[in-house]
Amino acid sequence: MKNRLLAAITTVVLLLAILSPPLARAQNANQQLAASGVVETIKKRGSIRVGMSTFVPWAMRDKNGELIGYEIDVAKQLAEDMKVKVEFMPTAWDGIIPALLAGKFDVVIGGMTITPERNLTVNFTLPYANSGTHLVAHKELAAGFKSLEDFNKPDVVLAVRRGATPATAAKRLMPKATLRQFDEDALALQEVLNGKAHAFVTSTPTPAFEALKHPDKLFLPIPEPFVQGAEGFALRKGDPDALNFFNNWILLRQQDGWLKERHDYWFKTRAWAGQVVE
Repeated sequence: MKNRLLAAITTVVLLLAILSPPLARAQNANQQLAASGVVETIKKRGSIRVGMSTFVPWAMRDKNGELIGYEIDVAKQLAEDMKVKVEFMPTAWDGIIPALLAGKFDVVIGGMTITPERNLTVNFTLPYANSGTHLVAHKELAAGFKSLEDFNKPDVVLAVRRGATPATAAKRLMPKATLRQFDEDALALQEVLNGKAHAFVTSTPTPAFEALKHPDKLFLPIPEPFVQGAEGFALRKGDPDALNFFNNWILLRQQDGWLKERHDYWFKTRAWAGQVVE
């Protein structure tokens, strides 16, 4: 009996001796991964670098040139909760993912819609906002238009922002139309106001806001958004700790109502309009 017990103990000791080095190496690897991750980098630096681009009402310049908007509020609150400063890194939209991958900033908080194509390149958090794709049209050029099929014609010109999700939706749903692409929303909208494009395809709530601002020139031929979207933070792949932290931050700020309150302010009211140049 004693011999059997001794043999069992010896076997356990041998197994522990064999398994301990790999377990220790795995633990060390996990610790090294966490230490080099985005969250630890932000804490050591004392600031979070946020990649973004200007989209109304996500991010805009006020009359003093300061950034305001929904995602600006989100990034500032995130930084406050992390007890660090926030550094905004304005970036051209069609180059924002390459800039993230190159390490120019820690995270994209820029109203980026989650898509399978983008998700192959970056990781996305849980959605922190939900929007849709809609269009606002020129009253004379699009007179009588009531459906997407009315816009799906070779002689119809659609203004879109280059590289943005609405541009992809417009190309997919209205392939016969001519797509005219611009680097900024303001330029795409101006093309319609100037009577050089039939409609501006963009994210909600911009079409409704612009129709209210320019009732003599613009209207909403289709009452509701024709594509629904969900927006998340974009992160470089291979950083589970950062993904876990940002996901839980979004979850908690959804549960306490803060995200909804800020979203409703920027997307369902125009109380902020006096802060920007119309």
